[in-house]
Amino acid sequence: MPILVRLDEMLSARGMTLTELSQAVDITMANLSILKTGKARAVRFSTLETICRVLDCQPGDILTFTQEGESE
Repeated sequence: MPILVRLDEMLSARGMTLTELSQAVDITMANLSILKTGKARAVRFSTLETICRVLDCQPGDILTFTQEGESE
């Protein structure tokens, strides 16, 4: 999939666990795990906004686009 989710990197950079993020943004661990693993088919802007607010980052810090076949 050409959209890569870099939630793990942002959590690590902020010294935060997925559990802590889940509690801070009031999103279930299951839904965050789906997003984190790149299995989400969509993400609401309101969800992305809340995650960015808590992690003090931009959407591009979490989601990146690559051409098919490229690896990062």
